[in-house]
Amino acid sequence: MPETAAGAGLIGPNAILQLLPVVERHAGRAERDALIARAGLPHLPDGAAMIPEAEAAGLHQALRACRPAEAPDWAAEAGRRTADYILAHRIPGSVQALLRLAPPALAAPLLARAVARHAWTFAGSGRFVAAGPWHFRIQANPLVRGETSDRPICHWHAAVFQRLYAELVASDCICRETACCAQPGAPSCDFRITRGP
Repeated sequence: MPETAAGAGLIGPNAILQLLPVVERHAGRAERDALIARAGLPHLPDGAAMIPEAEAAGLHQALRACRPAEAPDWAAEAGRRTADYILAHRIPGSVQALLRLAPPALAAPLLARAVARHAWTFAGSGRFVAAGPWHFRIQANPLVRGETSDRPICHWHAAVFQRLYAELVASDCICRETACCAQPGAPSCDFRITRGP
């Protein structure tokens, strides 16, 4: 996994770049800027390179602290935007077409392998495990590191996975986080993808 010279993990810039427009659209530029200041971001990423995971974590944690009621929906919206970016810029159109034509039982393992190969872009220094084509785990997830919650809070990750699966495997795919590192005693953030309501 990529690391900075100091040993801190790196994560993809979309963890920040897709969240800020959502905050601005719902709450205005002043609140967006206040959230950036609270997170202690030294500058905004330009999207050209990986960023320190602590910066992304700081922003997501600041959102959950400042807007606890809205944070799940806003993070999920940012996750969908991140998946849309991946579809537009990272997965070739020919590959997307093949996945959409394949039966879900074949498309899901292929997509799961692709997700696993690029896990460092959203898991940072956390350990990503594909427990199967419909089940992912992130151990030591940096976006919730140090937080405590009585329920799963990785709405951004779940939304990324759901959108990718709904677009490339089957339109009725739903991703739910069933356990979270932020919950006392939970060893990993567990994401399970199912079909239907």
